[in-house]
Amino acid sequence: MRSAAWFGSPDDVTGGGLRAFSHRSRMRQLGYLPEEHLGKPVIAILNTWSDINPCHMHLRERAEQVKRGVWQAGGFPLEFPVATLSETFQKPTPMLYRNLLSMETEELLRSYPVDGAVLMGGCDKTIPALLMGAASAGLPALVVPSGPMLRGHHRGKTLGSGTDLWAYWDEFRAGRISECEMSQVECGLARSPGHCMTMGTASTMTAAAEAMGMALPGSSAIPAVDSAHHRMAAAAGLRIVGLVEEDITPAAVMTREAFEDAAATVLSLGGSTNALIHLIAVAGRLGVPFSLEDFDAIGRRVPVLADVRPVGAHLMEDFYYAGGLPSLLRQLNEIPGALHPDRPTVAGHSFAGYFADAEIHGPAIRRHDDALYEEGGVTVLHGNLAPGGAVIKHLAAAPELLRHTGPAVVFDSYTQLREGIDDPAHAITKDTVLVLRGAGPLGGPGMPEYGMLPIPAYLLEKGVTDLVRISDARMSGTSYGTCVLHIAPESHAGGPLALVRTGDLITLDVQQRLLQLNVDPAELAERRLAWRPPEPVSTRGYGALYSEHVTQADQGCDFDFLASPGLNPVPDPH
Repeated sequence: MRSAAWFGSPDDVTGGGLRAFSHRSRMRQLGYLPEEHLGKPVIAILNTWSDINPCHMHLRERAEQVKRGVWQAGGFPLEFPVATLSETFQKPTPMLYRNLLSMETEELLRSYPVDGAVLMGGCDKTIPALLMGAASAGLPALVVPSGPMLRGHHRGKTLGSGTDLWAYWDEFRAGRISECEMSQVECGLARSPGHCMTMGTASTMTAAAEAMGMALPGSSAIPAVDSAHHRMAAAAGLRIVGLVEEDITPAAVMTREAFEDAAATVLSLGGSTNALIHLIAVAGRLGVPFSLEDFDAIGRRVPVLADVRPVGAHLMEDFYYAGGLPSLLRQLNEIPGALHPDRPTVAGHSFAGYFADAEIHGPAIRRHDDALYEEGGVTVLHGNLAPGGAVIKHLAAAPELLRHTGPAVVFDSYTQLREGIDDPAHAITKDTVLVLRGAGPLGGPGMPEYGMLPIPAYLLEKGVTDLVRISDARMSGTSYGTCVLHIAPESHAGGPLALVRTGDLITLDVQQRLLQLNVDPAELAERRLAWRPPEPVSTRGYGALYSEHVTQADQGCDFDFLASPGLNPVPDPH
């Protein structure tokens, strides 16, 4: 085992030389007996718990259950605190720090005497970051998803975090809800540990991890407070020891076929647009070719089978008790060519074993012949405004806006948008195309979730609930509306979005996969000559490193030096 290079042989107390003697001495300082760890698989438990991450507030306890499983299987667990990326509190966006957590994950696993890893997370950016780092480190690993919170409640209504937050806030801005009622909504929206219980980015990415075979069958949808979540954590501890003994690495599991199945799952769930960026980034770490075009092709042949908000009607708790992801996967597998059931997984059996006996027990999951929608929930767009591509969650949009041409009203920053959106001087109407730029990977910085641009209060008061909105930003997976996102290249990188002016006509045609700026090419060429790149947002520290090396949205927003092959030797423990 890899850890033996640090500690030497359990049968030879002087074996391994001075450094091994020193390492064993320090283990005694920690209070460990030789028979507790020598000769056993050492398992790193990477825990993203913190006092300010509500999605992970229970992971301190779950780590103890993982340890219990590791001990039962004959391993030796060590818990490592790693960066906690809290979607609700970290600004400007935890997406700025996803790559930092991935680097921390990779370097911890490379530099310490560990043989395998359990990756504990759930909040949006933690799962992709942990998978990216584990993929690069190359040690056996599996994911313990943090699980969704319980459903929210307010005056007899069921609330979904994120989705209903936006809905109630718009009602408040329109003057239809009082401050008193908003205070009550505030108390009932999120009421237990766990990530968002809608099909936001967290639920989407934990499901993607399970669909790739990097988490145990049925683990991704277990509510965070359910006793089944305790048992799943212990089972993960048991299984990681087996992965080490069998030398099953992330590269052996996360194959091209696994990414195709993850994409099919995301699209069948009506999942978050953020998954496209994250899965492309994880694939890049393994040298697996995967692109926006792959998502679009897969989306045309898989239906939406999850009736979960914001695309459907139910919440993750309902989804779990309806059978969870295994039940959806079994239905998806009934569609010829939708999945690759014979590929390997961390469970020690083929992917088919994840769903072979699964049945549907509730309305949150549809049969394959009774789909919620006939095609997947995300569309990839191209055109002269998005040469590198853009995405839209068209199932969460107003149908009448999916083919639309209208005049642009342009905002150069989110601050300008927030301060000016309700100003009647902009003359925003139901036909307007709202444009936000300066919110991409470089401009945000970090590509914040600004993409669900607010609708002017004076339009909300008139009953207008959706507009075509385009940006180089992302949006929360819990959001909705006719929002075109991830425009690449972004405006700060000199993409065509930087050349749009208020009054320009923009065409969105989802059926034709088109996003077009209707301006004469000669005029655009003149604007290009006059354009000057903005000053960097950060000139020192991690922000400067990020700006110098981050790729665009269509490439996963990873660092170029992490997604490329090269020499990074394993350290000599002696």
